[in-house]
Amino acid sequence: MNQELSLIEAKGSESDFAGIVGQSAALRQVLQLVEIVAASDATVLLLGETGTGKELIARAIHDRSQRQSENFVTLNCAAIPGPLFESELFGHERGAFTGAHVQRVGRLELADRGTLFLDEVGDLPLELQPKLLRTLQQRAYERVGSARTKTVDVRLVAATNCDLEGMMTEKQFRSDLYYRLNVFPIHIPPLRERREDIPMLVQHFMQKYAQRMGKRIESVAEATIQKLQRWHWPGNVRELENLIERSVILSHNNVLTVSLPAKMNGAINAVEVVGNFEEQERIVRMLQETKGRISGPNGAALRLGVKRSTLLDRMKKLGINPRDVKTRFAMSIAQ
Repeated sequence: MNQELSLIEAKGSESDFAGIVGQSAALRQVLQLVEIVAASDATVLLLGETGTGKELIARAIHDRSQRQSENFVTLNCAAIPGPLFESELFGHERGAFTGAHVQRVGRLELADRGTLFLDEVGDLPLELQPKLLRTLQQRAYERVGSARTKTVDVRLVAATNCDLEGMMTEKQFRSDLYYRLNVFPIHIPPLRERREDIPMLVQHFMQKYAQRMGKRIESVAEATIQKLQRWHWPGNVRELENLIERSVILSHNNVLTVSLPAKMNGAINAVEVVGNFEEQERIVRMLQETKGRISGPNGAALRLGVKRSTLLDRMKKLGINPRDVKTRFAMSIAQ
């Protein structure tokens, strides 16, 4: 197998869903359900762990629906304090409460004729759940501080990482709201159930952040990919994206340098990273001097005072490809 996966080879491997990367059977099944339900106006409940990309799936549903030209509005139920949640969702009139100096339009009204995405709906305050249920059933609501009923035409997509059925049993989530939300459930698989997508995700995020930071990073060592595929990824795709962004920041040549802590989610070991950089630079300089030659009397291994196998192992771990070094050396001579 090749020791590196190139960025060019990975192009065309992504799905035609914006931002959704992968070709695994688990992901394809989800996207098939998206295609099916998008054409309807049915309420969708996205179930899955944190970091699996539920908002991307919600956007995909909206983008393939008849409402695609209208607003896609998000509201994270876990991010809004309880006392302010009703105002965020329904809006409020001027003077409705202390500090309400101006009239405010709620997310529900902003999403009229479009799609409202309620993320972490399991964290919706219990006292607000009947009001949301009424809105879904009657397509009507009132702003806080107003007696005027307003109608709304909105498609709802909700998401949660909670066990809503268990919460119903414990009286923490209303059963009538649950059954109203659970019209078309879609389970989003965790990253550990779609490991074959990890190489494509790595390439996708590598390109994204390299372009953003003005860096030219073209490949990643296959040994690194294999180690990433063995990790169980408790933070899912979001955790992988954060790691690749950090790795792009730390990389200083055209091969992605991924510093993998022993527990993968630990802090960056600055001493280890700097040491890797220094060793990487030393090996690259020696390979440039030997025109990419590793073994032999004039090879880099002998000049570095190590065995050929040891040097190859270190090069693999540091993501150094002698062919790339040789190519860069030839280009510098030509210039």
